[in-house]
Amino acid sequence: MQDEAPPSGPMPERFTTWQRSLLTVLACALTTLLATPLLGYLDLANIVMLFLLTVLLLAVSLGRGAAVQAAVLSVLLFDIFFVPPRFSLAVSNIQYLVTFAVMLATALITGQLAAGLKQKAREAQVREQQTHALYEVARQLAGTLSLHQVLAIARQFVSRQFAADSTLLLPADHPPGSAETLAPSAFRVEPHLAAIALQGGETVRNNEFSSAGYASFYLPLRASLRTRGVLAVAFPANAPEVLPEQQALLEALASLIAIAIERLHYVEVAQATQLNIVAERLRSSILSALSHDLRTPLTALVGLADSLSLIKPALPTTALETAQAMHEQAARLAGLVGNLLDMARLNAGQVTLRREWQPLEEVIGASIKLLGSALATHPVRVTLPADLPLLQFDAVLIERVFCNLLENAAKYAPPATPIEIEASQSAEFVEVRVRDHGPGFPAGDRAALFDMFVRGQTAASKPGTGLGLAICRAIVEAHGGTIVADNAEDGGASLCFTLPRGVPPVVEEESA
Repeated sequence: MQDEAPPSGPMPERFTTWQRSLLTVLACALTTLLATPLLGYLDLANIVMLFLLTVLLLAVSLGRGAAVQAAVLSVLLFDIFFVPPRFSLAVSNIQYLVTFAVMLATALITGQLAAGLKQKAREAQVREQQTHALYEVARQLAGTLSLHQVLAIARQFVSRQFAADSTLLLPADHPPGSAETLAPSAFRVEPHLAAIALQGGETVRNNEFSSAGYASFYLPLRASLRTRGVLAVAFPANAPEVLPEQQALLEALASLIAIAIERLHYVEVAQATQLNIVAERLRSSILSALSHDLRTPLTALVGLADSLSLIKPALPTTALETAQAMHEQAARLAGLVGNLLDMARLNAGQVTLRREWQPLEEVIGASIKLLGSALATHPVRVTLPADLPLLQFDAVLIERVFCNLLENAAKYAPPATPIEIEASQSAEFVEVRVRDHGPGFPAGDRAALFDMFVRGQTAASKPGTGLGLAICRAIVEAHGGTIVADNAEDGGASLCFTLPRGVPPVVEEESA
């Protein structure tokens, strides 16, 4: 727990004003009584030293005002009781006027210096106490595990140091620029002032008392990246004026709170990321195990369905149709399992790219030929620059990308509409775009379409598992490129991916 600390600001005086005046009069009178019997033994200059000593002691103990009062009283008492003629304000020798002036000036200067040193010492003590309190708060905030613990520590500090109430205001998710209270507070929070502090990043001070009788401060919690919230502090109506050093202490507290809140935020982000990594790894392991175990029986099933059509004598027409349907469904299921296995391998980083320098048009032609009947109702238009360079990629995997993109386009585009493949090049990348003339992608987060098992809203009636685009992204990113989904200006879906250009080898022409 934090050590008890007195409130910051000026130290409370031990005596009131009239008590200090009474003690000053008594001290000067006591000096006079003590010096009177010594008048026959000491010179007047030595008696003056006694009065100066009294002024110095009063300045150190009671402050500047008591020192000035003691200096004036000492001059009067010295004149009345010690300077001839005694017991009057008359002066027999003009030299005593110089003594009075020097005595008064010396007493005033000595009192001022002593009182100033005392004030500096008290200010240093206050700063030391504030530094210690801030250190304790920083130590406690470093071990917090929740925002409510941060709030409790902040309230405890503000209550002990300022005898005030406080609360934390964190940005709300819905109305932009507003803030919501982390926990109920005893004073009425003014949302417009909190919003100004949150948006402007500067302290907002309400010097006028609200209807509840509070003067409020709203200090932004400025962290390294952004403002994390607002610290609201309310002083009661009977509280003294808040000094600049007290406001600086509050701003230091706000900085410590901002650092603690940002640390908690990054801890939550790290924990969520770690959980996602573990979950993704577990899901990939399960997919890999299941797809590997299912691949062998599915391959056998496809082979058995093929063998039924080769039996001699031939089976009846109905049986052959059934065998053909079994073959198609088993082949489709085998393709799905293959996608699962490929996705698991890509996520696990177990796929080794076999990069070779080769022309892009050959892979596009092989993909179109491989799909065959799937593109029967969709003419494919390929537009490639004449100076398109050789690219270094894994032909089998990039062929898989084109097959998935073309199959998706054929699946969702109306029959007889063309599918277009275009390529363009920049200084570092070659950009390949596959677009159709279908309904396009629905509005929303299109980046989520590349996640596993995610399908669009209009895809429910179409066969598929939501793995095609995820496999495309994994393959393209493994090659050092990117892939994005968008809608064309004149309608239809557009999928664009990039491949690094690199530095292709120089191909020398054979001599004649």
